Amino acid sequence: MTTNESTDVRSRHAEDFDDFVHGRGRALLRFAYVLSGDAYLAEDIVQEVLARMHRNWDRITAMHHAEAYVRTAIVRQFLSWRRRRASREAILADVPEPTGLDEPQHRVLARAHMWQLLAGLPRAQRAVLVLRFYCDLPDDEIATLLGCGESTVRSQASRALARMRTVLSEKGVDGNG
Repeated sequence: MTTNESTDVRSRHAEDFDDFVHGRGRALLRFAYVLSGDAYLAEDIVQEVLARMHRNWDRITAMHHAEAYVRTAIVRQFLSWRRRRASREAILADVPEPTGLDEPQHRVLARAHMWQLLAGLPRAQRAVLVLRFYCDLPDDEIATLLGCGESTVRSQASRALARMRTVLSEKGVDGNG
């Protein structure tokens, strides 16, 4: 391969990666935000994953499922995040119980309450719920993403939902709505 051909390959590699980041970057960031509940942590996770992916982008795109591969890396990075201080969410005040979801402020309060419930879950359980309910993935795909069995996915989801129901009942909130 000549120097010009090598430069052309690197240039196409950079363009493909840039196109992917520009086209799917916001969706990946939203996905990481739903997992982490923290915009800054989501940015850090996505940035770290994309920096690692850039080096091997040709091999990743050859798999024909680049976005699925990147999402898997984001989930794994979230689950193994080492900066515990930055990744721990602090609940500073209790959110008042919403009376109904007719008005926008009640929807905001309900969303904040859901974030509190998710923040109280272990990372693996939270990842399972996000993949199941936010990404609408079936158990077999979640198991593949997390590198575990389908029964583990189901038990993690069951435990997470049970924990959320327990917290709701302790607060005297009906968890059916």
